Amino acid sequence: MKSTQIRKRGLCIGALGLFMWVGLIPLCTQAQDMSSFVLPQQKAATEQGDGWIFYQYYNDATVGTTQSLVGMAVLNAGKEIHPPHRHSDEEFLLVTQGEGEWSVKGEVFKAEAGDLLYAAPWDSHGVKNTGSEALVFVVFKWQSAGVTAVKKPKETLDK
Repeated sequence: MKSTQIRKRGLCIGALGLFMWVGLIPLCTQAQDMSSFVLPQQKAATEQGDGWIFYQYYNDATVGTTQSLVGMAVLNAGKEIHPPHRHSDEEFLLVTQGEGEWSVKGEVFKAEAGDLLYAAPWDSHGVKNTGSEALVFVVFKWQSAGVTAVKKPKETLDK
């Protein structure tokens, strides 16, 4: 799938005004100094794996977070970036194109364009493309400022 097709079909990340990139706008010394900006897809950091590409638009603190990650993933048919996983961050995943499966706390649910997953801290979650075309999803992951991170529950210590 061409980058222009992904941009047309995917969520317009730049309109959210949440992203900062060195060289696009001045690097602020503190998150509260952040200014609104737009970040074109070609300026996003990219990572490629076996059948997937991840566009990282932002990975740093914001006015209301100590850490935020905003990105977009494109998964080829039958692929996932990684198996279901857990972490202390809160996270939203939004499918903008294609179809697949969500995994949430060991249960599997259908995922298609327009569907949203919220993962609470330490809840196992993931997404896999089970369709025949690319699955595109947007991720928003964060640790809120002024809120103590949720500690890992005992039942997940070895998982």
